[in-house]
Amino acid sequence: QVQLVESGGGSVQLGGSLRLSCAASGFTFTNICMAWFRQAPGKERERVAIINVYNAIAYADSVRGRFTISKDNAKNTLYLQMNSLKVEDTAMYYCAARPTTTCSGGSPFPYWGQGTQVTVSS
Repeated sequence: QVQLVESGGGSVQLGGSLRLSCAASGFTFTNICMAWFRQAPGKERERVAIINVYNAIAYADSVRGRFTISKDNAKNTLYLQMNSLKVEDTAMYYCAARPTTTCSGGSPFPYWGQGTQVTVSS
């Protein structure tokens, strides 16, 4: 049974940092595309960052240079380091997994965590 559990969200001041974690079970990172998404109230879901089995990474323009996605294969855990946080980064953050070795293409992500809330205040 595939399970993704996010943690690390919270409230932070403008310019602060947070590190999100996503503990995965039921699969290993050896053949999985992993991603972080976010969704703010009234807005569409946005893909924030992706990482594939070859550690190829891509970021949304809105977070590039401030956020860093990484994974620890031994711990089966995905991370999102968020620095220089802005008010517009406020959202529910979700990790997601897709059983493909690359993250290219538009195939949907079948596995999702429950989300962790990030709130940035000025």
